[in-house]
Parts: sequence; structure tokens; C-alpha cells
Amino acid sequence: MAKKVVATLQTGKGRTFSKVIKLVRSEKTGAYVFEERMVPNDKVNEYLKK
Repeated sequence: MAKKVVATLQTGKGRTFSKVIKLVRSEKTGAYVFEERMVPNDKVNEYLKK
């Protein structure tokens, strides 16, 4: 079952998005937190510059 899902994502419109993981410092505690988001491929650099 999982193989079908993976194959569908690779051939479908799922390839137009990338999962971006950004390291952000929490203002509340000062610790670093990973922020994950699905971003369109053409907006990845714009998202990382924020």
C-alpha cells in the first residue's frame, strides 16, 4: 500500500512542493525549534530569507 502512495506522489502534483525545515530561535525560551512547512518549489528561497 505504501509503495502506491509514494509512486502517486512522485508522478502527481506532489513534486511541485518541497518540505522545508528551518531552524528558528524561540523568543519565549531562547531555545532553537525546527519549523517544517510544505512550500512550492519556486518560493523556497523566499521562505528561507524570512
